[in-house]
Amino acid sequence: MIAKIVRNLLVFLFAFGLGIICTSLFSNVAEGGLSMPLASPVSDEVPSPQDWIQEEDIWVYNNKVVINIKDPEWAGFSDTNSMDPVIDAGSNAIEIIPKNPSQIEVGDIVSYESEYTDGTIIHRVIERGIDSEGAYFILKGDNNPTADPGKVRFSQIRRVLVAIIY
Repeated sequence: MIAKIVRNLLVFLFAFGLGIICTSLFSNVAEGGLSMPLASPVSDEVPSPQDWIQEEDIWVYNNKVVINIKDPEWAGFSDTNSMDPVIDAGSNAIEIIPKNPSQIEVGDIVSYESEYTDGTIIHRVIERGIDSEGAYFILKGDNNPTADPGKVRFSQIRRVLVAIIY
């Protein structure tokens, strides 16, 4: 009798555990089959901005935060939605002026002037290269389907985003 209860309890626990595993692997059954696993890793790594501010230059106190940045500039943003969800209207940021093109890496977010539009654009660097005219960058808004038109030259880049404050 006790052996039967233990066996039934083990079968129940196994079925319950299998149900938990299946539930965590699949979010739901959609039309046409199973959906993507909830715990699947992201397959396409997107380059992140490099660390422009060293950890030893950030001091956090009970009543304030001090960030040691040489020649910082404050930036606000228009509601274009091109950098959603990272940057939107109401976000505040700190930018610095880069000294040379070798400082700018793929993944950095830069503000630049474009011949294709008025005003300053702030987008992410998705490619960098060198051609007969020198260094260039290809930029794209995170929420835009395609890259910005044309190559962006270092002379067009105004600043590099080093901090976003929400």
